Amino acid sequence: MRITVLAVPQCPNAPVVQARISAALQGRYASVDLVEVADQDQAALTGMTGSPTVLIDGVDPFAVPGAPPSVSCRLYRGADGRVEGSPSVEDLRRALASARVR
Repeated sequence: MRITVLAVPQCPNAPVVQARISAALQGRYASVDLVEVADQDQAALTGMTGSPTVLIDGVDPFAVPGAPPSVSCRLYRGADGRVEGSPSVEDLRRALASARVR
């Protein structure tokens, strides 16, 4: 499994999402890469729809249909309704489990 975090340089939520990914993996191995996206053209090329965007095997499990590529901050709404700058550990666990099923 390959996990890619797309983020603008110095995104304050990039370290948060990386820590949550580690917690969601629960000791299992996955390749986790941080890719800095500096401009709108790069966002379109990589599929970043806000910083940070998490890709699992190249797929954004949190994608909002019709969301355009963007170098803006991205917000995630959790199952409890809270809005944060990163998916929750539980939401990441669900996404990782779904990715393994594909």
